[in-house]
Amino acid sequence: MAALAWLLIPLLAAVGAGLWGSWANRTRRTRGDGPELDGYARFREAMEKPRTGA
Repeated sequence: MAALAWLLIPLLAAVGAGLWGSWANRTRRTRGDGPELDGYARFREAMEKPRTGA
């Protein structure tokens, strides 16, 4: 009986992790790469500007 209890502990942990993972992922909204790519484009434009002054 003790061996069965030791086998049930990881099984219950795996089931709990699966349930938590599905619950945690349900509220995640997919966000594209749009904002990151826009920021990178602005950064590149700023770096390509010619230097003025000395």
